[in-house]
Amino acid sequence: MATPRRNLISVSNTPYYHCISRCVRRAFLCGHDPLTGRSYEHRRDWVEKKLLQLGRIFCIDICAYAVMSNHTHLVLHIDIAKAKRLSNKAILIRWHKLFNSTFLCQRFLNGELLTQAELSAVNDRVNLYRERLSSIRWFMRVLNESIARKANQEDDCKGRFWEGRFKSQALLDDAALAACLAYVDLNPVRAKAANLPEQSDYTSIKSRIESAQKAKQPKTLMRFAGKLRKHMPKGLPFELKTYLQLIDWTGHSIREGKPGVIPLDAAPILERLNICSDNWLTLTTSFTRSFKNTAGKEQAITAYANNMKRKRRSSITNSLALFA
Repeated sequence: MATPRRNLISVSNTPYYHCISRCVRRAFLCGHDPLTGRSYEHRRDWVEKKLLQLGRIFCIDICAYAVMSNHTHLVLHIDIAKAKRLSNKAILIRWHKLFNSTFLCQRFLNGELLTQAELSAVNDRVNLYRERLSSIRWFMRVLNESIARKANQEDDCKGRFWEGRFKSQALLDDAALAACLAYVDLNPVRAKAANLPEQSDYTSIKSRIESAQKAKQPKTLMRFAGKLRKHMPKGLPFELKTYLQLIDWTGHSIREGKPGVIPLDAAPILERLNICSDNWLTLTTSFTRSFKNTAGKEQAITAYANNMKRKRRSSITNSLALFA
């Protein structure tokens, strides 16, 4: 029996999650159908535009993404602090970009005078929207439902477009986060959809590389904040330059089929996270097969299981082997 989503996503354990959505058999999200010769490549643009739009509306940051022929990979960060910081008016404005709200909420936004009872009703409704705008379940629901409707309309059919609910993995520490980011960013290279990361369309890594060439970071993605320090700004806890070097090294190793040796000046992130090169290649080529609902080192998985009051420590065997 599948585990309820509320038992898998817990911001108190980690704000980072890897989410995967896969189409039903014979349904094409993107790519070319060899039987009919029909191309569905334009749907990649649907997914990317909707994803980046939701990143601007929800209190959820996009860390990485890859739009593949029949599935999508996302690494998301829940920004609870931002959700709490936004005013009631800001929450309603964001919500109205996706859905309608109650008549009282519309009156509140228009600046009309409300009674105390009406204001209390508005606050209750805003708190509900605030929770939803920081919910990965709602983020994935809005994304997948919109794509499914457009695809079914284009195919002139009804029924399920996605296999089911999305799958999620909790990324419990920096090691798991780095490995999962690389796994997602190199998905097109492993699938032979692109020879180089900078040639892989509709991915976060291409966007990051294009911005890096201009000495910038993309505004639509969560920034790389650099090395851990006392006053750490919001962002991924790695250096962008080092991460790009790591992606390049990993991509070469995957294509050549041999692990090689990581030069200390090329990818110090592995040394900092204490992951050997052989294990790193396993992590970045079979991340979803290696971990089920949680990914991280033994201590992080044990703490997660205790906090969630679960007897079994998911993926603990692979954690001990790969993060040793």
